[in-house]
Amino acid sequence: MRKRVQRPAFCLIMNRNRTIVERIMDLTEPILEDMGFELVDLDYLMERGRWVLRLYIDTEKGVTLDDCAHVSRELGNVMDVHDVIAHKYVLEISSPGLDRPLRKEKDFIRVIGKKIKVRMVAPVQGRRNFTGYLIDFQQGNLLMESNGEKVALPRSEVDKANLVYEFEA
Repeated sequence: MRKRVQRPAFCLIMNRNRTIVERIMDLTEPILEDMGFELVDLDYLMERGRWVLRLYIDTEKGVTLDDCAHVSRELGNVMDVHDVIAHKYVLEISSPGLDRPLRKEKDFIRVIGKKIKVRMVAPVQGRRNFTGYLIDFQQGNLLMESNGEKVALPRSEVDKANLVYEFEA
């Protein structure tokens, strides 16, 4: 557990009106890229009475436990030096798992032809939840085949999207 000077945990907004999450992303993404990893996702939340900073990393070949330990040591030191989080927290490094979150444009392009699950902010054609195959991604729109129908979903209105891993028979 990282030890910090105690400051109110509710003070999430840092200088220049940037949140802790934004500062962590700005700090860690270039370091991870230099190490050969992609920052897939980041969670900063209170769990069981303690703050947890969880970074999900990946490579084309996947991520090992040794990779996670190495990244944890490196980023832990960087986080300490830059003092981004001013209170106690737990740093966790993990792979994104089989149901990898899809957030960036390149994430959607990478999974064209694969099955995904999407939850929209507002209903599209009377539905908020879609599961099906991503046919294409163009001009900020996901073109999916869901329940035998083609549907266009604006990425800007996607609340959450994940890859649906299909096991081979």
